Amino acid sequence: MSTDDKKLDTASVTIETTDEDDRELLALGYKPSFKREFTNLATISFAFSIMGLCSSIATTFNTPLFTGGPSSVTWCWILGATMCFTLGASIAEIVSAYPTCGGLYTASAQLVPKTYRARVGWLVGWLNILGQIAGISSTEFGLANMILAAANVGRDGNFTITSGKTVGLFAGLLVVHGLLNSLATRHLAGLTKGFVFVNLGTTFIIIITLLAKTPRSEMHPARYVFGSEGVINQTGGWNTGLAFLFGLLSVQWTMTDYDATAHISEEVKRAAYAAPSAIFIAVIGTGLIGWLLNIIVVLCSGPFEALQETSSGSAFLDILVLRLGKGGALTIWVFVCMTAFFVVQTALQAASRTLYAFSRDHGLPDAGYFGKNNKRTHTPLRAIWLTTFVSILPGLLDLASPVAAGAIFSLTAMALDLSYVIPIFCRRVFANHPDVMFKPGPFYMGSGFLGVFCNVVCILWTLFICVIFSLPVYLPVTPETMNYASVITACVIILAYIWYFAAARRHYIGPQSNLHDDSVEVVTQDAPTQKDNQKVMS
Repeated sequence: MSTDDKKLDTASVTIETTDEDDRELLALGYKPSFKREFTNLATISFAFSIMGLCSSIATTFNTPLFTGGPSSVTWCWILGATMCFTLGASIAEIVSAYPTCGGLYTASAQLVPKTYRARVGWLVGWLNILGQIAGISSTEFGLANMILAAANVGRDGNFTITSGKTVGLFAGLLVVHGLLNSLATRHLAGLTKGFVFVNLGTTFIIIITLLAKTPRSEMHPARYVFGSEGVINQTGGWNTGLAFLFGLLSVQWTMTDYDATAHISEEVKRAAYAAPSAIFIAVIGTGLIGWLLNIIVVLCSGPFEALQETSSGSAFLDILVLRLGKGGALTIWVFVCMTAFFVVQTALQAASRTLYAFSRDHGLPDAGYFGKNNKRTHTPLRAIWLTTFVSILPGLLDLASPVAAGAIFSLTAMALDLSYVIPIFCRRVFANHPDVMFKPGPFYMGSGFLGVFCNVVCILWTLFICVIFSLPVYLPVTPETMNYASVITACVIILAYIWYFAAARRHYIGPQSNLHDDSVEVVTQDAPTQKDNQKVMS
């Protein structure tokens, strides 16, 4: 929908609203369909929760540790986090300009000339949906493994972890998250406010207790944590440099889904300010605190060989058990698992809003069925449950091959980051095109060196890591060790475009205004009281 199209739509439809955010949404061509219940605190908490910090590091800690070694854990994190700062800032800039629940999917189609609008929106939409579904599935899968690892430790190794148990627990947890996400926005916002305190609180408790309980004589030297002594190639054939770079999976998987906050922007107060600010704060905070956590865990990790011989399957948990004892480790592990639970809760909320937006724009062959909100909760219940059940499918790969299931983690980072850099590239190339005329929002890096530098660096970095994440981690390559992330991503892109040219182009023309759709109910915001104005910062 071009700028001229939006002017025609808004000129021919009169919808009264006193809410500044809703007026901005109407200007973008959409009726207000959500209650704006997310305050600044809830929004920042949401942005931190989607990354999960301590739980995400715990879930992926084995990959850098057992491919490139301890030094890979520490250096790959800060390298990846630094690059993620540029990507997070670039995303925040676009989200500020287009604060809709379609996020970068909607923005991508607005940032290209009319000729390319439908094809670019279609590609970014499907990549974003694929990445978010894979993110939900991989996080829930990681949570199931964390719970079963705790059961194994609690029973002194006398608990057998099987694929059937993992997949069963994984599916059950997803259903629970579907039920919780069926609550009204007011309740979701209330729950989300506390997530950041559990997330960051647990992280700092782990750091403090590990330092307090590890004897100075048993702490590893700097050459092990940062130097060549900590570079241990365990890949079975890749050269040491590439094995070291495989450690990027942890940071790239943790620090992704940045635009999740954008997908709830129609539920956020002062969205053009709050959503991009929350993204930027969460990226900086997660990057720096996560590096500190990784350094301390490696410093206190004990003998490397002992971690390889564990039966729990989680080196992170084994390090906690080594230093804090079984009771102390399992107590902290409860909160680590809670953090992972919060990640899925927020990720499912964001993904359901993406499906809702894509259906609203007739991107699905459902005649807009999943692009409608429930009249009682004012949330997209249909899209929530579609997202829930579709997210179960990737986890079923574990029944065939644990390595194939592990590819979901690479797939998440690859698909999501590709869906981010396309609109960033388009925003830079077509900013002054007559069909685009990019108008920045409150969060803006300017037209000078800083903005160009961040955009270019994050695009080149994303292309680089996509190559790294396409490679199998272990050699020799067999059906069991093959990395299917690139195969799945390529297949989704190819099938999506076959579908588009065969049929979808008849009903999908890019983001479409729903101002003339009488079936869409306009949701009015409650008039703010003096007490509400005081709470907007809380």
